[in-house]
Amino acid sequence: MNRPLRVSLDVSAVPAQPVGAGRYTVDLVGALAAGGEVQLVLVARHDDRARWGELAGPAATVVAQAPASRPARLVWEQLALPGLLRRQRVDVHHGPHYTMPERAPVPCVVTLHDLTFFDHPEWHQRTKVPVFRRAITVAARKAGAVVAVSDATARRLQQLRPPAGRVFVVPHGVDHGRFRPDEPAPGADAALLAALSVRPPYVLFLGTLEPRKAVPELIAAFDLVAGDHPELTLVLAGGLGWGADALHQALARARHLDRIRRTGYVPDAAVPALLRQAAAVAYPARQEGFGLPALEALACGAPLVTTSGTVMADVAQQAAVLAAPGSVGELAAALRRALAAGAESAARRRLGLEVAGRFTWAASAAGHLEAYRWAVGRREPTPGIPDAGR
Repeated sequence: MNRPLRVSLDVSAVPAQPVGAGRYTVDLVGALAAGGEVQLVLVARHDDRARWGELAGPAATVVAQAPASRPARLVWEQLALPGLLRRQRVDVHHGPHYTMPERAPVPCVVTLHDLTFFDHPEWHQRTKVPVFRRAITVAARKAGAVVAVSDATARRLQQLRPPAGRVFVVPHGVDHGRFRPDEPAPGADAALLAALSVRPPYVLFLGTLEPRKAVPELIAAFDLVAGDHPELTLVLAGGLGWGADALHQALARARHLDRIRRTGYVPDAAVPALLRQAAAVAYPARQEGFGLPALEALACGAPLVTTSGTVMADVAQQAAVLAAPGSVGELAAALRRALAAGAESAARRRLGLEVAGRFTWAASAAGHLEAYRWAVGRREPTPGIPDAGR
């Protein structure tokens, strides 16, 4: 094929304030558009044309026809999207969030972030679990290629739903123009933090406040270290997700509630400043497909505390201080180590910058492009063989 691949990418599930898989989709679109090796067709919600047109530029086609509500979108994906793909004459379709049209007229690539809908259904809204279990099963059976965001996801997929197509392990990237250890101009970070009513020193949690993130345990651990650091605050930066009862109970029990600051969803421009100026970043999630906030913290030179036995620990190597999942005592001890200055802390910071520097969105886009080409080539797949497409 001499012309660039014409790739349709379903961006209809990305909310106005993207986090997690939504943030991945936004950054991937930007990297693919910048690379210029594909012709992008972005399938967006009917009220979301302007955002994607601005992000992907004039070379991309934005087809804003998907319904706004999730149930209607899932039905539309099966009934209407196949015809749209045919009319747009795309070569391959990419579903970046588990789902794909089962009767697609073109090869499909599907991104699977994690398998917690099977392993930990209690971490998800009850109505989502059967929907996404089925979507993962369909993707494993029907997709020409599957993108797994980590080796852990690829291995678990092989155990639970051995895929018929090829699996490409393609990690996320870091936008090193934004996430870096030095602020863009003197005083820029202070101004952004002041707008959020945040003042150093602080321990930062960044992400949606939902059950898998273990924020109640972080609040309890902060209580254990706060007495030794009288100026220290805990900043919970992120929107309130589902299942917030445990969070509210932890806040009600907190002995240092007056030193806990909730910012709500943080604008993109302020995120690097929050990470850069943190005395420590705590990302104690019990499990993630990738855990990008942890890697972005390392790219900003922040001391990182995260969870042992997770992909975040694998990615960070020795640059993070680790705590066992769910252990308040270990999390408190890890915070104390991260907050301590000295040679050990400096060595972790240097390693963190080195580790983060290996991950770029350009490399991630190249890995996705390899998966697209594989799916279009219609080569006979080798079932279940992961490919380190990095």
